[in-house]
Amino acid sequence: MSGQWGEGPARGDDAPGALTADGAGGGASGAPGAPVPGPRPGGRAEARRAAQGKPGPAKAGPAQAGAAAAGGGGRAAARAAARKPKRDVKKIVAWSAAGVLVLLAGAGGLIYYQLNGNIKSFDADAIAKDRPPEAQADADGNKPVNLLLIGSDSRGKNNSDLGGGEDGGARSDTTILLHVYADHKHAVGISIPRNAMVAIPSCKLPNGKWTKGSNSDLFNAAFSVGGTDEGNPACTQNTVEKLTGIRVDHTMVVDFQGFAAMTKAVDGVDVCLPEDIHEKDLNDKLPAKGAVVLKKGPQKVEGQQALDYVRLRHGIGDGSDIGRMKRQQAFISSLASKIKKQGLNPTTLLPLANAATSSLTVDPGLDSADKLMSFGLSLRNIDLHDLKFVTLPWRYRTVDKNIDIVDADAKKLWATLKADQTIDGQNATGEQPAEAPSPTAPPAVAATTATTPAAAAHAAAAGSPLADTKNIKVSVYTGTSATGMAGKAAEQLKAAKFTATAVGRADNLKYTTTMVQYGSGQKANAEKVAEVFPGAVVEPGTTAGVTVIVGKDFAAANGAATPGASASAPATGPSAPAVPQPLPSSIVADARSADDNICDNTTYGSGG
Repeated sequence: MSGQWGEGPARGDDAPGALTADGAGGGASGAPGAPVPGPRPGGRAEARRAAQGKPGPAKAGPAQAGAAAAGGGGRAAARAAARKPKRDVKKIVAWSAAGVLVLLAGAGGLIYYQLNGNIKSFDADAIAKDRPPEAQADADGNKPVNLLLIGSDSRGKNNSDLGGGEDGGARSDTTILLHVYADHKHAVGISIPRNAMVAIPSCKLPNGKWTKGSNSDLFNAAFSVGGTDEGNPACTQNTVEKLTGIRVDHTMVVDFQGFAAMTKAVDGVDVCLPEDIHEKDLNDKLPAKGAVVLKKGPQKVEGQQALDYVRLRHGIGDGSDIGRMKRQQAFISSLASKIKKQGLNPTTLLPLANAATSSLTVDPGLDSADKLMSFGLSLRNIDLHDLKFVTLPWRYRTVDKNIDIVDADAKKLWATLKADQTIDGQNATGEQPAEAPSPTAPPAVAATTATTPAAAAHAAAAGSPLADTKNIKVSVYTGTSATGMAGKAAEQLKAAKFTATAVGRADNLKYTTTMVQYGSGQKANAEKVAEVFPGAVVEPGTTAGVTVIVGKDFAAANGAATPGASASAPATGPSAPAVPQPLPSSIVADARSADDNICDNTTYGSGG
């Protein structure tokens, strides 16, 4: 929600922006119509006014200040107060409290209508019709949510005074795909470089026509399609879905004014820098280094200073967008930490929502105050340590200064999200198995041949040769449309003393027979696992360890109806399920948690 603002697809440098060393304020935080910080004296906005013959911002003189200070006082007022009879203080307090409650109730309604009036949504018809499928809910109704966060550098309204540059239109110089896992206790944000070369699909123009699309263009060019100050968030959403194969459930766009107001609504955000930042670092057209606008070390920023921090590129590290994205991740982490500590409740969220919605554009699914508040409150159980940020795998191009996406690594990342698996390998599907049954069974069960998965599990628990299996780790995937099957299979494996985890869905849901796949040296263990699933096919797999993909046979044995199941269907399944491969260590090691030290991992490269 911060932004790499001031740069466009055709420009390789920051647009010079107005700076301030102390973040000029203006208006109460979160108050309706509260002004955002003004431009630094002597900045571009003031220069433009001077060139046009316009006066600069008016300043209050001593007379006005004195009049304001003296309003309503004086000896007459004191004499009038002395003549008033004393009243019962307790009654005054009681009536005052009642009045405040009435005012708060009325204000709540006014705030609600104001928030609704603030919110703008883009045209649902501009969203592509050919989209990735929606995520499926598990047996408990849990499903992941994918939120696209866009920082717009729109020059409309008063954004140019906050450093929006001279050009018209808008660009998405910050884009983060936030994947909220189905358990709603974990989330990961993927930063997409603004100058990554990607395919941009056909997008709807303001006149209703659709573009032809492009096989290779800068990622942030998608937001510019149509050339309006509002940008084209639907086109960016379409581009992200095409790039990732993941359905975007919601999209939010925040511009300069909204961002500045949000930072003031939370009374500033804690950040850190390894070096002092001077005026010339933010505006390389200045003739000299200039004053320090952001100091080295920890500090709190809001308004213009917060914008300067998230826009900063030069004077630190190698001056790249990669380093800037790291600081944006650090900023959002710090903002999330502050909101979390203040408490995710209406008292905290309403001022923040008022600030944000004043300059917010959303998809039609978030186009009301109650939808926004409900979505915000749904994130309250995410622990700061389990909110991660990573950068989409990338490499510098040799032909220009732009970036290519490392497709092989990116596909592993997208597959990990589709499986609702965290970047460090945890299952976060929300599909939590019920408590395993008691590891006891009648002797008759143990003495007979198990004919169902449950019977096999009980037999193993009762003392069969399978009992010594706790060191065998098994990943379980759903290969059937019946819900909750991975959880049930993991439950039965645990009853048989295996260490099992329900991970998520396989590459498709058309497995007829349960498959047990094994990596190098794991065949014997796979055969032990297969005894819990009578009729399962054991075969070599593409990943390490042992993997179970439950099919329609398992679902039928556990009383689940699977659409399209056929008793005569061949007992086969695809040989290469889309089990997420481990992510490259570079992605995992470089990830930021929202509770990381604010001074860590805030730059990239050297030479700044």
